[in-house]
Amino acid sequence: MKTMFIATMLTAALITVPAIAQQGPAGVPGAPGLAETVKSAPPSSRPRHRQRGPADCRTAKDVELCTARQEAHKTALEACKGKTGVERQQCMHAQAQNLDCTKAGNPQRCESRKHAYATCSAQSGPKFKQCVQQTMSTETCRKSADAARCELHQQARERCKNLIGQEHRQCLRDVLAPKK
Repeated sequence: MKTMFIATMLTAALITVPAIAQQGPAGVPGAPGLAETVKSAPPSSRPRHRQRGPADCRTAKDVELCTARQEAHKTALEACKGKTGVERQQCMHAQAQNLDCTKAGNPQRCESRKHAYATCSAQSGPKFKQCVQQTMSTETCRKSADAARCELHQQARERCKNLIGQEHRQCLRDVLAPKK
């Protein structure tokens, strides 16, 4: 009887070992329910990726503008097909200069962006982006729907103009949404 009891206990222990070794929901072995206790990082600390418009123009606010933008992008990709690296980047910038600003949502801003792209075409990467931001004539805040917000954005651009990358983004955050 004693050996039967030992054999039963040993069999029960061997059967439960694989269940204990399985990964829990949080990726920790044998930790069921741990995923509910782990809090996700706040949205501001997550790495931000480049935001893009909707892939399906039917869900866009301005369907005509979305389709025109997609067609222009397809045309640019077709024109720069087979090119790589800096040559492709220069080709895409050149194709952006061919954009018809009369179809843009804000034709004045479109024209100023084209002018800035032409001025900064010799640069690339973060330096190009910084050059475009500095060169582009800012919209007059009087025409803006929210003049106070427009002024705040202009101040933020001016204060952070010499920074690049993460430092630039952090500077903009500090100016636009100061911690209380």
